Amino acid sequence: MRNQIVILAAGKGTRMGNGEVPKVLVMLKNKPLILYLLDEVSKINQLAKPIIVVGYKHEKVEAVLGDGYIYALQAEQKGTAHAVLAAKGKVRAENILVLYGDVPFLKAESLKRLIRLHYNNKSKLTMFTTTVPNFQGEYAPFVHFGRIIRGSAGSIIKITEYKDATEEERKIKEVNPGIYMFNTKWLWENIGDIRNNNAQGEYYLTDMIEAAIKQDLRIESLPIDPKEVLGINTIEQLRQAENLV
Repeated sequence: MRNQIVILAAGKGTRMGNGEVPKVLVMLKNKPLILYLLDEVSKINQLAKPIIVVGYKHEKVEAVLGDGYIYALQAEQKGTAHAVLAAKGKVRAENILVLYGDVPFLKAESLKRLIRLHYNNKSKLTMFTTTVPNFQGEYAPFVHFGRIIRGSAGSIIKITEYKDATEEERKIKEVNPGIYMFNTKWLWENIGDIRNNNAQGEYYLTDMIEAAIKQDLRIESLPIDPKEVLGINTIEQLRQAENLV
């Protein structure tokens, strides 16, 4: 198969007020968060069976979702790159698209456009970027997203994490929602170089962008509506999301 989707779904729902429930099973209008995403994924043709990376109370997630998916276990949560590596032995496609089970508003049409762009350009790495009008109100969650730095030719030359950004860089309104499509061979060749020398001691998938830039690879990007890439991380965000369903 040419393409496969990997969905990261290993987290707890602690900040959602319910640490007993896996985060992706937290209910949004009487429906588990992850099912909104899976409904959209099901509209995309010619995909290998999706892989869901599970962790906390994984038996519950598997019981709710059933046997229409391949499950990979991330026994410890050590970051997004670590989660993707948990799926390595299950991937059977030339390209993989990494999504998050707590991002419920992504649309199939947007995912199809990303897949097309990646395939048509024979890219190693393709990503969404999103531009917000400001960082207040409904856009407040985006303030801590990495800033997209572009060169004079318009191509992405760097992504600066909020904590590392200068005051000028923090004013940039094009940010990184963290959704990537990779050439599988290139990903496995390079993901092992990611280091966890950060405050959290975790392995971040975002570091693959730095790897691509170091190799002088062009990073293809596609704009997406901020509302589609809103993640649900707190009770407040869950309540706001109820108005968007």
